[in-house]
Amino acid sequence: MVLPELPDFMRSIGGEKYIGLHITFFTITALISRPFSGKLTDTWGRIPVMVVGAGVTSVVSLFYPFFLNIYAFLFIRFLHGFSTGFKPTGTSAYVADIIPSTKRGEGMGILSFFGMTGMGFGNYIGGEMVLHFPIEILFYSSAAVALSSVLVLLGMKETLENKQSFSPSLLKINWSDVYEPTVLVPTIVMLLVTFSFGVSVSLAPDHSKALGVDNKGLFFVYFTITSLLARIGGGYFSDRLGRRSVLIIATLIITAGSVYIGLATSPFHLFAGALLFGAGYGLSSPSIFAWATDLAPDQNRGRAFSTVFMALEIGIGLGAFLGGQIYAGDADNLPLAFIGAGVMAFLGFIYLLFKK
Repeated sequence: MVLPELPDFMRSIGGEKYIGLHITFFTITALISRPFSGKLTDTWGRIPVMVVGAGVTSVVSLFYPFFLNIYAFLFIRFLHGFSTGFKPTGTSAYVADIIPSTKRGEGMGILSFFGMTGMGFGNYIGGEMVLHFPIEILFYSSAAVALSSVLVLLGMKETLENKQSFSPSLLKINWSDVYEPTVLVPTIVMLLVTFSFGVSVSLAPDHSKALGVDNKGLFFVYFTITSLLARIGGGYFSDRLGRRSVLIIATLIITAGSVYIGLATSPFHLFAGALLFGAGYGLSSPSIFAWATDLAPDQNRGRAFSTVFMALEIGIGLGAFLGGQIYAGDADNLPLAFIGAGVMAFLGFIYLLFKK
């Protein structure tokens, strides 16, 4: 809900030259917290980890309207990253516990379908809200929606066997808790494709504005339309054709979509690029997570998903940061930033093509 409006919010508090860092700071904390969430998911339980993640969003969203200094704002973004560091790790492990092994792609596709539905329509609703209400209402609404997800989680049944009670000793992290080596290949692919997403999520609002689009969330609506359809289809086909085959196609589509977005000179071409990019990104996500589920030992699922999500955070963070540095507030630099994103996705295609 808040994402498309954060660049303008940063400008309003004097932070124009820091645009892009609102994604980077968010992902830094998410990255730092992944090893903890992975270990806690495998010991404390899936549901407690999910509750922590959703609860952070509910609390932190209330503070945005009061932190009107750019450094204070970035600090809040830093804290907000704990939500993403915890919630998806627990959720992915929970779903992996309950779906049949022959339908992992399909199951992960359904999970990502609903996640992207929330993200895409949240972007649109957030963009509409600021056209009619003060931005404070947007932040408070975000907090309320997150709180409702906590209430849903409290009614669910834990799937982790031999669950441990929480103790400070569970927060002690060793290198073995940080990295799950069995999921290296899908982790590398995740890093390369999410770099493109990091560029898009941070620069698409400004690209939309430069092309005369009033609602900066519309880009994400078009992105979401094809992403939703592709997530269901991508998961289904990855169960039948193989994870690698689907990802080879996905990385090519992401490459084409990123370049097309960068070269767009009208809203029509921008939204057409968003549709193409969304299709590629939607194909990739369930296949990557299903592949990680295939490869990881059952007792280390939390760690495996934590490893893949760390790659996601690094990819998004680097994409947002480097894209923001290339853009530097000058719309003439946007094509170069998006073409660079396409190059990273193409490297993923090359890696999958030649990796045995």
